[in-house]
Amino acid sequence: MPADISERAIDEFLAFGQELADIAHAMLAPAGRLRPDATLKPDRSFVTSFDLEIERRLRARISERFPSHGVLGEEHDAKDADAELVWVLDPIDGTAPFIAGSPVYGTLIALALGGSPILGIIDQAATPDRWIGARGRQTRHTDGPCRVRPCPALGQAILTSSNPDFFAEEERPALDALRARTAWRIYGTACMAYGLLSSGRTDVALDTGFKVHDFAPFVPIVEGAGGRITDWEGRPLVLSSGPRILAAGDPARHAEALSIVDAAMAGTGRA
Repeated sequence: MPADISERAIDEFLAFGQELADIAHAMLAPAGRLRPDATLKPDRSFVTSFDLEIERRLRARISERFPSHGVLGEEHDAKDADAELVWVLDPIDGTAPFIAGSPVYGTLIALALGGSPILGIIDQAATPDRWIGARGRQTRHTDGPCRVRPCPALGQAILTSSNPDFFAEEERPALDALRARTAWRIYGTACMAYGLLSSGRTDVALDTGFKVHDFAPFVPIVEGAGGRITDWEGRPLVLSSGPRILAAGDPARHAEALSIVDAAMAGTGRA
């Protein structure tokens, strides 16, 4: 734990983060029974009125409780992004599954200290699942602790990836190389993939196209469950990282997967 933040402060921020998650859950859970109108943003991702309103509500609560804190969100402009403490919000991670009625979407909330995520929450709106992580503490899943599982060989691993369509042509060899070396692949689980990895249900996650609000909460959650999460070069994830993310429950499998990704990208000449 950084010397300049106390355990008591972490407790306070964790309680507040769960308050934010409760607000988002109360708004998003009943919305899953609707057919929301959606528009395409310039980056071809979807946005709904629920994305905008949830983030607005969370930002208002942060400004009320911690006016000196910064906020980075998916749908609205950054506020004091260079502050020492910055909240990172994704009101609906998996907006396309939300629109389609696939119950894997959720709200992502993180708090960064000096640019490094120290607190993370994955709240699944369509299920009771909530993962809560804080640097230096055991990750919790809903009401109890959770841990990654050992994976003796990559050939026994379950690999997740949000969507193969997110991979640019020069990135696809990395995905293809891991697909060829793992036992099974699961796509389209959005943020739930990183919660499941932290609970020992899957083994490796490979993604690209991620912005800070897509990955910041995963850092303390995965690490607090005993796993490892980095970019494709093996560097720690900070607010300026992205878009390429690699996580594994078993640190040895992370090292192996990282070597495979590195070799695949080197082969394209565009690493």
